[in-house]
Amino acid sequence: MLRSEPTGGTRAGDEAHGPLLNARLALTDTPRWAVLERELFATQEKAWRLFADRYTEGDGRLVFRGRLGEGMDGRDGVDDFYEPFFNWPTLYVLGGSAELLAAARRHWQGVSAQLTGMGMLVDGLERGYDWFHQGEGLLLFYGLCLADPDDPELRELARRFADFYLPGGPNYDPEHRVLRAPHNGAAGPRFGFSDEEPYFPWSLALHPYGLPLDGFDGVTSFEQLAASPELARAYGRAMWDRMGRGDTLVNLGATGLATNAYLLSGEQAYADWVAEYVGVWQERLAGREVVPDNAGLDGEVGAYLDGRWYGGHYGWSWPHGLSPVGSSAIIGAANATLLTGDRGYLDLARNPLDAVLRHAERRGADGMGTLGERWEPHLRAMDAERTLMVPQRHNDAGWFDFTVMPGQLPLTLWHFSREQVDQDRIEELRAGAAWDWTAVHTQRIKDEAGHEEPWYEYLQGRNPDFPERMLTSALASCAERVAAIEGDTTDPAVGPDVLDIHHWQHLNPVVTEALLQLTTGSPQVLYNGGLAQLHVRYHDAEARRPGLPRDVAALVSDIRPEHTVLELVNLGDAARSLLVQAGSFAEHRITAVRADDGPERPADGPYVRVGLPGRTRLRLTLTMTLRAHRAAIASPWGTA
Repeated sequence: MLRSEPTGGTRAGDEAHGPLLNARLALTDTPRWAVLERELFATQEKAWRLFADRYTEGDGRLVFRGRLGEGMDGRDGVDDFYEPFFNWPTLYVLGGSAELLAAARRHWQGVSAQLTGMGMLVDGLERGYDWFHQGEGLLLFYGLCLADPDDPELRELARRFADFYLPGGPNYDPEHRVLRAPHNGAAGPRFGFSDEEPYFPWSLALHPYGLPLDGFDGVTSFEQLAASPELARAYGRAMWDRMGRGDTLVNLGATGLATNAYLLSGEQAYADWVAEYVGVWQERLAGREVVPDNAGLDGEVGAYLDGRWYGGHYGWSWPHGLSPVGSSAIIGAANATLLTGDRGYLDLARNPLDAVLRHAERRGADGMGTLGERWEPHLRAMDAERTLMVPQRHNDAGWFDFTVMPGQLPLTLWHFSREQVDQDRIEELRAGAAWDWTAVHTQRIKDEAGHEEPWYEYLQGRNPDFPERMLTSALASCAERVAAIEGDTTDPAVGPDVLDIHHWQHLNPVVTEALLQLTTGSPQVLYNGGLAQLHVRYHDAEARRPGLPRDVAALVSDIRPEHTVLELVNLGDAARSLLVQAGSFAEHRITAVRADDGPERPADGPYVRVGLPGRTRLRLTLTMTLRAHRAAIASPWGTA
């Protein structure tokens, strides 16, 4: 046993940050997970610098001499320029270096200037595109706001961006309560799908997803459109008329802008709009088995689709179905719940998951659907011939395109709600799965998700070795990216006809999924515009900045609000001090805390203070009430 006095870092007024608990257990046996965790931080510090040196210029922009819009639809590409850095601020929030935050800010500014020069931004925001892609591109901005909430430019921009969507802005019709077009942004509604003559096909990359329209006579294949310019123009005009105007479910991603603005400013108008717009989609669901994906400019479901509740852009029919529908519903519902406290909004998020589960079937691994690639290593390793799969899409022929339920959707919903009904859904999926939910496959996709099931099994006490295996996998993923960067012979200055604009995001070496799961007890952020909903997070009390202090590792092994368990280990010789914060936005209230096996102590707020003398460890058990405080993005120490 090691007894200690309070460590450095506590200052006058720090008592407002909750009770102080000091580690008293000497670190005799160093946990392997703690060593691997700090190794992952150190490895990524070298990796992001390598990426920046190879692919960016001095002002932060990507090395690129081409022009967006050449050979494409003229609107795509903004997200692809931000995505290579999407999780860099997250790594800083978890404990990455101050230099990483400065680099992430520089790249965001440089890329914004680059895109402005290309005519893709207006007043710093996307001119107008769908929210499946806009959400991806905004993750970097949201991360910067969470990492550096005292920055006045970020706070001002957050309000400006959100104002484009509030009543009085160009996109929202308050009378009919619709966002006027699937493509929208700083330039207002952008009807149709390109700035040139309607035409289809856009890209051969869309070929696997089939045709987007039901009820267009005489066209049954992609090849017919490719062979006939006249037919392609007619089909394109029909798409503009049926899918290129009015509201679509993925527009719920726009609530992220307003939620972020509220969290930084506290201005009620942003929360009111989020509640109103999410509430509109709840009304559209009322009386239906499945949430619709479209509404006309008059607010009527199916107005341009002959009454169909499906068929909207990035909706149930085309191109991806459940992935954007489920993600958008969760994002909108979580934002509204966070800002209002009304848990009834979560029924909107539950509906898409339950709708496809009602039509689930046991199927073989030979047909994994259009988005089934991520499940290939899981299904290849299973002994059984069939496993539970759900349909991703629906059209006039019914439900189709079966694959494994994307684990991130039900896990994210349960993590946010912590309600039994949402855990029961996960257990239903687990019972129907014929593949090993404890297995950790080293597989990196751009949203950096895909390891939800083994993490869930760990939280349930059924996968004890998960932390070490997950961290080892994350280190391997980072090493693969570093090797790819070092071996990359592509000229980064060539145009898009040679260089795929997804090239950089495929090489981003920053990995945060493992650190989010293990240090904060939280899943990877939803990639199409989700805000970071962390169960716990940390602040270095001495440096007065977000993240774990140097040499400190954290492991969350239980996220039940009445019994949250986390372990902190100081691997270094110097004393460290930190704050443990309940919730991304200090929205949870800690009501009691226990250190190791000691007595429970009362608490009343979002923080507890921790002192870690050199080479010590501490286990905390927290009792908390979810979303008991007004959520805000702010420094615990006030504005710097």
